[in-house]
Amino acid sequence: MARSSTPQGSLRQRNVASTNKKTTDVAAAIETEMDKLAKASQQRVKTDKERDYQIAFVIITVLAFVTRFWGISHPNEVVFDEVHFGKFASYYLERTYFFDVHPPFAKLLFAFMGWLVGYDGRFHFDNIGDSYIDNKVPYVAYRALPAILGALTVSVSYLIMWESGYSLPACIVAAGLVLLDNAHIGQTRLILLDATLVLAMVCSLLFYIKFYKRRHEPFSRKWWKWLILTGFALSCDISTKYVGLFAFVTIGAAVVIDLWELLDIKRPGGALSLPEFGKHFAARAIGLIVLPFMFYLFWFQVHFTILSRSGPGDDFMTPEFQETLSDNMMLANALDVQYWDDLTIRHKETKAYLHSHEDKYPLRYDDGRVSSQGQQVTGYPFNDTNNYWQILPLDGDEKKGRNVMNHDLVRLRHVATDTILLSHDVASPSYPTNQEFTCVSLEDALGKRQNDTVFEVRIEHGKKKTNFKSVATHFKLIHNPSKVAMWTHTKPLPEWAYKQQEINGNKQIAASSNVWFVEDIPSIPEGDARRNKPEKKVKSMPFLRKWFELQRAMFYHNSKLTSSHPYSSHPYQWPFLLRGVSFWTQSETRQQIYFLGNPFGWWLASSLLAVYAGIIAADQVSLRRGVDALDKRNTGTRSRLYNSTGFFFLAWATHYFPFFLMGRQLFLHHYLPAHVASCLVTGALVEFIFNTEPVDEETVYGKGSGPKKHVTARERYGGQSMKSAWAAALVILAVAIAGWYFFLPLTYGYPGLSVDQVKMRKWLGYDLHFAK
Repeated sequence: MARSSTPQGSLRQRNVASTNKKTTDVAAAIETEMDKLAKASQQRVKTDKERDYQIAFVIITVLAFVTRFWGISHPNEVVFDEVHFGKFASYYLERTYFFDVHPPFAKLLFAFMGWLVGYDGRFHFDNIGDSYIDNKVPYVAYRALPAILGALTVSVSYLIMWESGYSLPACIVAAGLVLLDNAHIGQTRLILLDATLVLAMVCSLLFYIKFYKRRHEPFSRKWWKWLILTGFALSCDISTKYVGLFAFVTIGAAVVIDLWELLDIKRPGGALSLPEFGKHFAARAIGLIVLPFMFYLFWFQVHFTILSRSGPGDDFMTPEFQETLSDNMMLANALDVQYWDDLTIRHKETKAYLHSHEDKYPLRYDDGRVSSQGQQVTGYPFNDTNNYWQILPLDGDEKKGRNVMNHDLVRLRHVATDTILLSHDVASPSYPTNQEFTCVSLEDALGKRQNDTVFEVRIEHGKKKTNFKSVATHFKLIHNPSKVAMWTHTKPLPEWAYKQQEINGNKQIAASSNVWFVEDIPSIPEGDARRNKPEKKVKSMPFLRKWFELQRAMFYHNSKLTSSHPYSSHPYQWPFLLRGVSFWTQSETRQQIYFLGNPFGWWLASSLLAVYAGIIAADQVSLRRGVDALDKRNTGTRSRLYNSTGFFFLAWATHYFPFFLMGRQLFLHHYLPAHVASCLVTGALVEFIFNTEPVDEETVYGKGSGPKKHVTARERYGGQSMKSAWAAALVILAVAIAGWYFFLPLTYGYPGLSVDQVKMRKWLGYDLHFAK
């Protein structure tokens, strides 16, 4: 029995063990399947959430295109600044050189649209109100470009919020305020540059956010991709208008903060060695400075390559530059200046002729200063025999045919009064710090005053033996004893000088405003052998020299845009939408286009900017008093408010406050990039205010783990009800729709409004047009 019992017991044990093993395997399989089902369920929930974002994105994008393209063919005539940017597109298509204070990128895009539809650029957009239909201009194709870019701006605004992990209501609010804004719609339905500028700006924000989200994957393929795309967007921004520099400040500030955090030896990812930090610094410098600058130069190279023919912009450039353009008739007529020639000398910037007449300076000026009472030397805008000056050698040699060379010392004789040009240590009429220019008799000029009548001809960029030429030579006339340069300015002299321009001696010799040129040599008769010049070949000029010259001219003329304009405004007026700009009016149909934002959207965004600043200030004061209101129950709230929303606020501030430092003409459209940033802040604050209890990041990732990837809105709010946020979003959108619809006739230019209807929209002193 004993022997028989043993195998039975062993069999029982084997059976029990086998049963237990099977049970364990089944349980494990069930658990595995349950995990799969749970993961699949989570994936379905995530997919559903993503689908919600995708559906909203598609709807908003479609609406953006509808609002921008709706009635885009109206009006069928030139509107506002289309006279400038449409004209420039035509010049590109004709390949004739023009000058503008803005970089070429956006204008090249317009020319590209014209080229795509086969337009030849024969219409030059000369006057507001000129008919497109009569002149057979493909204006809808031109206007379609900014309309497309404006619609994409709405889409990119939505993507910025989505990529930043905000809830769907927050995304819709931010994008919806841009979608329904009358100013953005109005500016992107016309042949203007701002659609390109704003889209490039928001793309730079989006691409940098996508780059920053991959900060835990440094030097990966996607990390490099988004870094380079950020630089490209920045380049497009500044290549459209120089105010695009503000986007560099925005991204640059964020990069500096990022690099500062990388230096921290206690950073969650571990301390970086200095060589590793150097790689991070170099990568950002290459991606955000070097490559954007190369892209920026590329557009100018395209600009110079296309504009190979002489055109209306020649006068803004030096003769060396003009010689690189074909068909330049002015340079073809350039003559060598010889001693004893009669010249007409003209100021490069103001175009005033060097002029004199028999009248004297008054004994005393208005401020009580005593003058020399010498013969007046002035700048005169019209060609006149009193503009004739004979160039004389110091040695008095009357031999004809000697060319004047660079750095030659000469005297100038005023032909009409037979006197010699002189400068001396007497204060000029309007500038006590500058020297007076006058004329003295031949006897004094060759006697006791001979030193004061000596001037040096200093040719711009000229070599030692460079010939002095009419038209083709820009020069400075330097008074030899005192080393001041002959200069003029646009402020007129009093009645005693017939309100002509003052000529005086400028101690700042290097200034570009001291440059003159010889327009003609009237002493050479028509048909003289000297006027028979062989056809000149087009010369070449290094790209960087052409670029530097154009940059100087662009910055100079941009700084001179200080004259008043009936629709200019001040930066403090923009956030409150205190005034707009009249773009176009049609009295017969009582239609008009008035550039104005959606007041409800602007006022809400501006108010929430102040609220955000108040929240940050209150939080800082609370922390000083030992109270942590934001992160008391949920970690990460303060970090999100400061970093993500703070990035949007930084974009607003850097695109707004620098305008207070500018002295040039400013208009409401300068606020559009900052307005988009304020809409992003608005969307973020709607989420913050109406969803104050997000799930801890520790709950999402585990305690002490730190964020390993981007935190989405679904993960942060953990399935909480979003009813309050949706309610707030719907109210905001409803009010924005009402504002958009109410001002719709002023944005789209139709239907026409009666006087009473215009008065209903004349808020805050808007200077609308009242048609009879």
